[in-house]
Amino acid sequence: MQIIKDQQLSENTWRFIADDAPLTNGNITVSLQRWTQDKAQLLQHGANIGVRLAPADLVETLADDLSAISLIELNFPAFNDGRCFSQARLLRGHYGYQGEIRAVGNYMADQVFYLHRVGVNAFEFSNPQHLDLALSAINDFSVRYQPSTL
Repeated sequence: MQIIKDQQLSENTWRFIADDAPLTNGNITVSLQRWTQDKAQLLQHGANIGVRLAPADLVETLADDLSAISLIELNFPAFNDGRCFSQARLLRGHYGYQGEIRAVGNYMADQVFYLHRVGVNAFEFSNPQHLDLALSAINDFSVRYQPSTL
């Protein structure tokens, strides 16, 4: 499956592992709960590790671990839940996270411009038809009234 990463199409090399599923080889993401419970085991994993945050998850829970995390996925359960925007802003602006921040779940291509402005640099869509629309949406506006994190 293709994603948008750093404003271009790229292959997705990551797999989300549910809390009750066994770990697999390759680049994986896990929930914040699983990261907290199994951190020692996950740090021994032979590939890159990522964490998927739900909107109610507190970013500061990861503050001391950010250097070990290659990807943070922000999971949108619904397009009208904006807490992930705040999570991205905190990760980039307050904690200085330099890794990949990826939007996943139920958000709209129209939100990509704003997500990019707060620090999201990768986008995964369940419908591949949204990729081209989202790529163009990143540059929807040429005038900005406030600074961004990127």
